[in-house]
Amino acid sequence: MSLPHAILTALLEKPSSGLDLTRRFDRSIGYFWSATHQQIYRELGKLENEGYIRALPSEQPTRGQKKSYEVLPAGRAELARWTAASQDPKPPRDTLLLRLRASAVVGTTGIEDDLRRHLALHQRQLAEYEEIQRRDFGRDRDTPQDRLQHLILRAGIDLETFWTRWLTHALEEFERLPAPEGSS
Repeated sequence: MSLPHAILTALLEKPSSGLDLTRRFDRSIGYFWSATHQQIYRELGKLENEGYIRALPSEQPTRGQKKSYEVLPAGRAELARWTAASQDPKPPRDTLLLRLRASAVVGTTGIEDDLRRHLALHQRQLAEYEEIQRRDFGRDRDTPQDRLQHLILRAGIDLETFWTRWLTHALEEFERLPAPEGSS
């Protein structure tokens, strides 16, 4: 149910075409809520049918032109309703953690290398988030919208910091494990 709300949020920030939304998801919203090009277009059609958005009138014939959308009052009301509703946190589902648990019973072959790969990925993501923070959130950005967007970025920084620390600790644990049987 959250993808429609992510799209409504993005369209309230700036009326956009499906292609523009896809690009914005790739650059910002996608850091915490990903969606494919096809999913976005499918949801745009549903949101338009539900009366939450509308295609902006075009000055040129629409054939071959990209349609831009804006949020209608019903869409704003739906987003406000959803934002105000209470939701419980969802339990995490992480394949790496499950694979690590499984390696305790079937052996650790390959998992250590993947932990190192994950560490590198999280370190890169952390560096990217920190660069966004340096670039986009200086002292002159203190509107309520800026502060909330920075809060979201801080969540990403904190999560990546957690993962880099945890993975470093996990790899230290692997160094203390006895060598698997049959290895030299």
